[in-house]
Amino acid sequence: MSVSRLDFRLDAPASHSRARAATFRTLHNEVKTPLFMPVGTQATVKAQLTQSLEDAGSQVLLANTYHLLLRPGPEVFQHTGGIHGFMSWKRSVLTDSGGFQIFSLPHSRSLSEQGAVFQSYLDGQTILLSPELSIETQKAIGSDIMMVLDQCIPSTSSEAVAREAMGITHRWAARSLAARGDSLQSMFGIVQGALFPGLRKESAASLVEMPFDGFAIGGLAVGEDKTEREDTCEYTAALLPEDRPRYLMGVGTPLDILEAVHRGVDMFDCIIPTQVAQRGGAFTSRGFLQLRRGVYKFSNQKLDPACPCPTCQRYSRAYLHHLTKTKETLGWQLLGQHNIYFYHNLMREIRESILQDRFLTFYEAHRILLNEDDVDNPVHKQKTKRKKTPALTLGDYAVHIAMEGFASIKHVSSGEILHSRTPPMDEARALYVEQSCLAERLSPNAATQEPLIVWDVGLGAAANAMAAIECYETQAKAGPVRPMRIVSFENDLDSLELALRHSDKFPYLRHSGPPSILRQGEWQSREFPGLSWRLLRGSFLATMNSVEEQPEVIFYDMFSSKTCGDPWTLALFERLARVSPGKGAELFTSSCSTASRVALLGAGFHVARGRNSGGKVETTIAFTPAARSRGFAGRHELLAAEWFSNWSNSSAKVPADLSVSEQLALETTIFNHEQFRGLSAR
Repeated sequence: MSVSRLDFRLDAPASHSRARAATFRTLHNEVKTPLFMPVGTQATVKAQLTQSLEDAGSQVLLANTYHLLLRPGPEVFQHTGGIHGFMSWKRSVLTDSGGFQIFSLPHSRSLSEQGAVFQSYLDGQTILLSPELSIETQKAIGSDIMMVLDQCIPSTSSEAVAREAMGITHRWAARSLAARGDSLQSMFGIVQGALFPGLRKESAASLVEMPFDGFAIGGLAVGEDKTEREDTCEYTAALLPEDRPRYLMGVGTPLDILEAVHRGVDMFDCIIPTQVAQRGGAFTSRGFLQLRRGVYKFSNQKLDPACPCPTCQRYSRAYLHHLTKTKETLGWQLLGQHNIYFYHNLMREIRESILQDRFLTFYEAHRILLNEDDVDNPVHKQKTKRKKTPALTLGDYAVHIAMEGFASIKHVSSGEILHSRTPPMDEARALYVEQSCLAERLSPNAATQEPLIVWDVGLGAAANAMAAIECYETQAKAGPVRPMRIVSFENDLDSLELALRHSDKFPYLRHSGPPSILRQGEWQSREFPGLSWRLLRGSFLATMNSVEEQPEVIFYDMFSSKTCGDPWTLALFERLARVSPGKGAELFTSSCSTASRVALLGAGFHVARGRNSGGKVETTIAFTPAARSRGFAGRHELLAAEWFSNWSNSSAKVPADLSVSEQLALETTIFNHEQFRGLSAR
């Protein structure tokens, strides 16, 4: 391997851990690891002065090549002498390549061996982002560390897809190196391979043969769960050379970083410190504080008694609570400043523990603390003011009797009630059966005579499935119908078991279908041979790809993201958008949250307003582009100018749990969405 431009030096390894402390030198300063890099996407860390970043101890900032290519453009950096003078920053800058943004624009770009062709979200100009253009832009920016252009894919992709993307990544890496020429800027290669150890090993072996100055672990935090990410991170880090820095891209929370250091990673970046600050969140030595909470309204305490940052030295929790509640930008700035101090102080403490060979003790203590909420003011769930009905429970579920007298199911630990204001079958008929035009789809005059496949995601107490069965039986008694197959997904059958035990309160369950589904996992109608129902037990994420039948209709009736977050993520909806590539699918859900609609749009769905229900002004309908040809989708009122304007002006456009690159890419995807064509000029 060639000599590194970074003059990397390993200072100390940790005992009984893969953690390590190191030092390297860029064109602008000496850098000590482990290292956190604040994200300055568009040559600015949001709401922070560069002087504040220097005072906090920032050694390297990250900037985004994709966005800086579009605005202000490489010619501005060439004219001003690079990003350092442009943003008044004397220390190091790392620029990503634009690869993640390519990945995040699936509906407005095309990939080839040459690069990625996409349209600028600023002026619609068509651009070929090739490895050569990416590196030439990074050279003009003048960053200390450049990243090769790579092809990023969902971490849950198949091995064949991952192998193809890995091959392109390796070829683009070689072209990126050639494009660097004799520049003194350092360059990192990016190891890909999704979640396949064999591919990760192959990718690392190929890239290590090239003269890179460091290596990044890419393709994580894009769909996998926490355990998969940590395992893949540890495996990949162990494949990389000891004498080069290792960089885990887009991760993460303080706990995520601690875990990755333990697994051998040196460098990190994430938008989280400033992102959570914008929403009133602060990481402290006493746990995570949400300053919106009323418990801080009269508190004269410092934000964090152990923190030396200017925010903690000068301002009280009461004042920061006030700024947060009034949405003053100063609150965002002060909390962001503190969070960046917290991250840098954590990295210094980690480094010191490694140098003193006590990292494992530090790790065991802090992995608990970093997972805590405010330990001095614990969060207590509010008690309901209305007198509770005597418990009729099973597992984590209880029968809930509404004031109007009808029964529904309550999730005990979260307090969430499905169908809290409308009888379950009334809501099922209105939101799912009627809005999906199920009766019309069953007609023999429909465009196809193929079986109608309905995915019932979130079986619960089976109201939606039974409403569909009721519709089928009514239509079949009146005349010929298409066959219909219902596939229900559920990981916890206690709610259905509980409802069946109290079928006097859930009369729609007095049918041969639900008991059979609960006991055997399938049911076939004896009276109507074309009607069948089966159950897939387990998480929807794990079981959805095991179904070969492509759904035409999807009933998506899950607990909210607060109770059950995984079913509402961008990554899941991206997978769901691909389950019916030929005929397309329409999805119906009671959720009307901006977060769920943004995730659906980002995944490629078109999103429309659904009818109101249960106190909600409206619900949500989504359909894939291929579903438009069926004609049903054209009956829905698409989200348009009003929604788009409100979303565009929001300070929280995308889900907070995404990395900075994911957030920016998702925002760009929605601005370029076909549904908002003509509205997205900015």
